[in-house]
Amino acid sequence: MPEICRFYGIIIRIFLIDKEHPPRHIHIKYGEYVAVMELDHLNIIEGKLPKRCGHLVREWAELHQKELVEMWDTQNFHQIEPLE
Repeated sequence: MPEICRFYGIIIRIFLIDKEHPPRHIHIKYGEYVAVMELDHLNIIEGKLPKRCGHLVREWAELHQKELVEMWDTQNFHQIEPLE
C-alpha cells in the first residue's frame, strides 16, 4: 500500500485497486487510530480519528480531492504535498 502523504503524525495511504473495493477511498493512520475516508464526499466510512486529526485530513483531502480521485482511477501513485 503506497504511502502518499505524511503530516503531523498522520499517514495517508492508498491501496492498489486489485486488492481493494469500491468506493474510492484512502486509509488514514494516526497513532493507534485507523480510518478509511471515501473520496467522493470525504466522509469517514470506517474506523475513527480524533476530532482535530479528522479535520486536518479533511482539509488536506479537500485541497487534493481531484488528484486523489485521479490517482485511484489511474493507479498512478505519487507523493502529495502535506499540510503545513
